[in-house]
Amino acid sequence: MSQPDTPEWRDGDVPVSPRFDDPYYSLENGLSETRHTFHAGNDLPARLRDGFHVAELGFGTGLNLLATLALWRAEGIDGQLRFTTFEAFPLAAEDMLRAQAAFPELSGIAAELAPFWQRDAREITLPDLQFTMVEGDARQTLPAWQELADAWFLDGFSPAKNPELWGPELMAEVARHTAPGGSAATYTAAGHVRRALAEAGFEVERRPGHGRKRHMTVARKP
Repeated sequence: MSQPDTPEWRDGDVPVSPRFDDPYYSLENGLSETRHTFHAGNDLPARLRDGFHVAELGFGTGLNLLATLALWRAEGIDGQLRFTTFEAFPLAAEDMLRAQAAFPELSGIAAELAPFWQRDAREITLPDLQFTMVEGDARQTLPAWQELADAWFLDGFSPAKNPELWGPELMAEVARHTAPGGSAATYTAAGHVRRALAEAGFEVERRPGHGRKRHMTVARKP
């Protein structure tokens, strides 16, 4: 098991990774960014159904998981949401919970999942959730993964500071592990990321970004 990342806390309770010198979520509104970028970018909730599989590069604080499970429950969807995340440097439970406390509307789900983080769980099974964290460098772990995702949340630290999570080889693996008709979304509109996704076989579109970010990227697999 890798050593947990230890964030620095700036401007109150904003967690910043000293390893990558980048915040774990938008300084403007992390929850709003998740909804704009990853939910709307992947056409959720319209596509949600029993067994729908979200995969994510970069678990961070767990905000995307909480927000997506909240969306699933708000929509009243029967069955299980599947959520697989790839994370090289998991946060310690106390830091994850401190970061999640910034989003009071998710407090119920945060409290429900807190005991799992406190015992370093990497799998969680609930009546409406099957969660797996694949720990390690995604460049090694994703090629070995045996499943397909319906939607990808590409949420690593910025490509300029965390280039390992945005290279063409890894984007090709994302495409290889995407179901036909599946999708990917990310907050970045970096040209090399969009090109890598297109070269991997996605149909790539640049859209308006969240807050001060002018653009973001969405991709569809034919």
